[in-house]
Amino acid sequence: MSESQDNHGRVLAALSQIQDTDFKQDIVSLRWVQNIHTEASHIACDLVLPVPLFPGKMKLKAEAEAALRALPGVSSSTVTLRGEISAQPRMDTRVLHGVKNIVAVGSGKGGVGKSTTAVNLAVALSSWGARVGLVDGDIYGPTLPIMLGAREHDLMQNERGIIPVVAHGIRFMSMGLLSKGSAPLIWRGPMAHKAVQESLLHVDWGELDYLLVDMPPGTGDVHLTLVQTVPVTGAVIVSTPQDVGLIISMKTFKLFEQTHVPLLGIIENMSYHICPHCDTREYIFGHGSVAEEAKKHGIPFLGEIALDRQIREHSDQGLPIVISHPDSPAAQDYLKIAAQIAVQVALRNGAAQPIQIIEEPEAPSQTFSV
Repeated sequence: MSESQDNHGRVLAALSQIQDTDFKQDIVSLRWVQNIHTEASHIACDLVLPVPLFPGKMKLKAEAEAALRALPGVSSSTVTLRGEISAQPRMDTRVLHGVKNIVAVGSGKGGVGKSTTAVNLAVALSSWGARVGLVDGDIYGPTLPIMLGAREHDLMQNERGIIPVVAHGIRFMSMGLLSKGSAPLIWRGPMAHKAVQESLLHVDWGELDYLLVDMPPGTGDVHLTLVQTVPVTGAVIVSTPQDVGLIISMKTFKLFEQTHVPLLGIIENMSYHICPHCDTREYIFGHGSVAEEAKKHGIPFLGEIALDRQIREHSDQGLPIVISHPDSPAAQDYLKIAAQIAVQVALRNGAAQPIQIIEEPEAPSQTFSV
């Protein structure tokens, strides 16, 4: 074994002591270590993560640099974090060829905050550098133009299809852009089926890491059209802790299960309300039932979102709370859940990168040993 190979082997051995808490493995076994470069008493490498660089991942850089500096003969180290979001292995490149992952956001019934959740999750992922698209699959009750502050935008076309509207860093398509004001869309099933296909396949999405689909409530035509049209990476279910909402939401879980769509997790929305006078939590719709149901069915529980008036007010203003008040407790809830969804997508994709090694330069003026 050459001295260079021995050096790199010891570098990997040092880095193998660093565990990622989300993926439950060390960063070497996960094959995130890339481009190891040794020169004199300095070591540099990349950590290539299959998720956006959300704050929870930033500590890996400090831990890795400290582990490298602890090696004998090393005085300095540089670790560069990169996010290269993994793609679904079975994604059909003939359709939506630039889209890596499709995530359906569904609920059993209306009024549980599914669309608000989908918007804030999309904006959260985008805020960390991911390329994100959002489809308004709720054909009969499209709300995305309102929540994204784009009600007056008109759709344009190019040779590749409809140009999605860009708002708050995400690209989105909604039938609400075609039917403005209070005019209803009175469509039968086949027309809804075609509208969903148009919103997915005839839009120039470009390169996307995630395409979120805001599903209509229930278990009808749109759900079947989605799973029959494109390979869905996974689904997220939004429910309230109230028994009625949870029971109906589990029907959506069964639909995704029967159509072979992996469940990325379930969210408890309107989980609690913080009293503005005494700052205590009030569990208006009950509490904990969604987490219990998730555990019962082996579904990841992604987290809780408060019943907060600010969420509603900013949605009505077209300013998702993740943007308007990023430090608020509600925004932090969305950000944490978005990070968990990114992890679940990567786990489903089985993301792993090969280790790449850059050899030491010829005859350095100083000796280096580890």
